[in-house]
Amino acid sequence: MQYRDILYEIREGVARITINRPHRMNSFTQHTLDELTHAVESAAVDRDVGVLVLTGAGDKAFCTGGDVKEEEEGKLVRGEYNFHTVLGQCLKPVIARVNGYAIGGGNHMAYFCDLTVAAEHAIFGQNGPRVASPASGHVVSFLARQIGHKRAREMWMTCRRYTARQMLEWGLVNSVVPMERLDEEVQRYCDELLMASPTCLKILKASFEAEFDAIRGQRYQFVKMIAPNFAGGEEQKEGARAFLEKRKPDFSRFR
Repeated sequence: MQYRDILYEIREGVARITINRPHRMNSFTQHTLDELTHAVESAAVDRDVGVLVLTGAGDKAFCTGGDVKEEEEGKLVRGEYNFHTVLGQCLKPVIARVNGYAIGGGNHMAYFCDLTVAAEHAIFGQNGPRVASPASGHVVSFLARQIGHKRAREMWMTCRRYTARQMLEWGLVNSVVPMERLDEEVQRYCDELLMASPTCLKILKASFEAEFDAIRGQRYQFVKMIAPNFAGGEEQKEGARAFLEKRKPDFSRFR
């Protein structure tokens, strides 16, 4: 497959997958997700690959979630939850190399990876309630299993922004280093993982992932149950328009 939105290379046992949309802060469209899925699935069965590294182009953003312009135009991204499942089903270790903003879908993408290595200037947070983009099911509750309910609810409901050091303290990040040492630190993890028994790593990952089997199928059920007509409605449009117009949204009429 010839990629348009991502870069893909294999070098010394490591598959590096880079979201290459720096002009849009490495936000993703459905096409981007399709390419990411193809790349991860390809690396998962490639005998030359022992570890995957997921990152974004440049030094400003890892990934800032779904492209809000597409949502405002009614092209809602629906493959995002599928990609998280793909990350879990890939039985090779996946490292998130967070080189800047990891917001919204980019934040989930980082916390669904097995390990997260962040540059000191990286910023983490959610965006859904601010732009009326509803996440649902295991994408939300998965975070509570990692950092606890109080902190997960704070992150999701308030949409605050958090530094890499804060996320290290909370347990969402494994390591934080200056940007100039980011690749060195990622490589250190890669080298350690490449020395390990690949079959043991597969068994370990399958064991960790089994804990989430019961919640993985929830995906859209809460959106359908609570707001079946939300997609493309006025509340969703207000969130997207306010974001694009760089103003605060007014959701008061939807309470």
